[in-house]
Amino acid sequence: MSRKKITEKISNMDKKTLSVIVFSLFFSWLLAFPFEGQVLYAVTGKFNINARSMVFGAIAAHFIGLFFCGFFIKSIKATKKLMIFSIIFCIIGSLPFFLSPSILWNILLFLLSLMASCCVAAWGFYYNAYTPSSGRIKTAADALIYSNILMILINMTAIHLSAYAGLGLSIIMLCGALFFAARLPEDAETDSRCSGAEYKKTISPIKPLAFLCIFIIIITINSGLMYQVINPAFAHHKWLVSWYWAIPYIVALYIVKNLPGKTDRNYLLYVAIAMIGLSFTAFMVLDRSVASYLVVNTLMLGACGVYDLFWWSILGEMLDFHDNPVKILGIGLSANVLGVLIGGMLGNAIVASGARAYSPSVLALVIVFIILVILPLLNKYLSMLLKSHVFLSALYEIAPSKQNDAIDSLTIMGKLTVRESEIVALLLKGRTYKMVADELHLSENTVKTHIKNIYSKLNIQSKAELVNLLTEKNST
Repeated sequence: MSRKKITEKISNMDKKTLSVIVFSLFFSWLLAFPFEGQVLYAVTGKFNINARSMVFGAIAAHFIGLFFCGFFIKSIKATKKLMIFSIIFCIIGSLPFFLSPSILWNILLFLLSLMASCCVAAWGFYYNAYTPSSGRIKTAADALIYSNILMILINMTAIHLSAYAGLGLSIIMLCGALFFAARLPEDAETDSRCSGAEYKKTISPIKPLAFLCIFIIIITINSGLMYQVINPAFAHHKWLVSWYWAIPYIVALYIVKNLPGKTDRNYLLYVAIAMIGLSFTAFMVLDRSVASYLVVNTLMLGACGVYDLFWWSILGEMLDFHDNPVKILGIGLSANVLGVLIGGMLGNAIVASGARAYSPSVLALVIVFIILVILPLLNKYLSMLLKSHVFLSALYEIAPSKQNDAIDSLTIMGKLTVRESEIVALLLKGRTYKMVADELHLSENTVKTHIKNIYSKLNIQSKAELVNLLTEKNST
């Protein structure tokens, strides 16, 4: 394929796909290198360096960057600039790891982690702008699946070829991320629902977000224990660990992503909690054979896949309730990193103290019990904020012909004009105000006026209420 055709193909790529590609390439480097990645352990292992102190500093930097990024990045134009700068910095900052170790490694790893986390948080603008609320669970799943597949490839290269080959491949991923990031748009036209202006007047996301963060911190303590206790215990199965480690995670993401829209996913959270408990129980009673590794890792990483997609998608929907999606996504993901940091430090302390093998498992089971206690409360607060999304999901399960019947009934009753019916139909397909205006050859202000009239005629105030009204029409 010629360079011209490749350029044209990229230019015609939809914005959501482009943003997912950038995230996947960048995140694969992040998972394989600075965030307790196999490339980092392989490079430091060449010089018999214990990387644990470096790792904890890097995780702390991840937390700082994720938490504070949203306080400085407040527009999509600034987001693109930050992402490009971060990627370039990460490319340059990775190169000294080809050289002999020095204090520079510690400094660079901290700075790389800081900039990388800012880049991840900043991606929240693209996550919010180019994926409809109802589709964010699939966008999150795609981004996490692709990045983990690429991470496996990098890990296998670092473990089976050489540490420097793995490092080089991870830098190539960064170069790919830079190539596509340069083509990201610098504008984002979203409707009033996506901007959060309508919803945040009546419901604040602060309390639900706080409860979600507490939940994430507690449950990801188990992830930190996994990194520092479980993974080292099976490190002697080098070949298997290099590729199987993330497979259950990817499979779980794929399954949850493709569940029918009306499926109640709440029960999956309880299944995942049980899987975590069984994983640590198995670690406590089984030996360190291949079969034991398959059992422990499959249960643990499968549960991690369910929970990661749960809070990624919940955070994705929360973006509609705040003017700055970077702040919401960054703070939410910083809770994940903080949990990993706490769990890792606890796991490291347990190992250093020479405690019995069952100690981390007992701690993990206590955490599982706490999660079971707080999960109903979490569901209560999330439902208060996100209950309208249930109606939107229900609508997408209605056949298009039945959606049209519901809209036509309102037209026949004289409540909507033909033009207003056309606008309603497009809104229900996830179109933004600008997209509706372009398709109907109207100005954006005219579309907004029509929508105001539609809401007034139907005695509603939001798209969620519109969805609810049409769902009721369809059932009568």
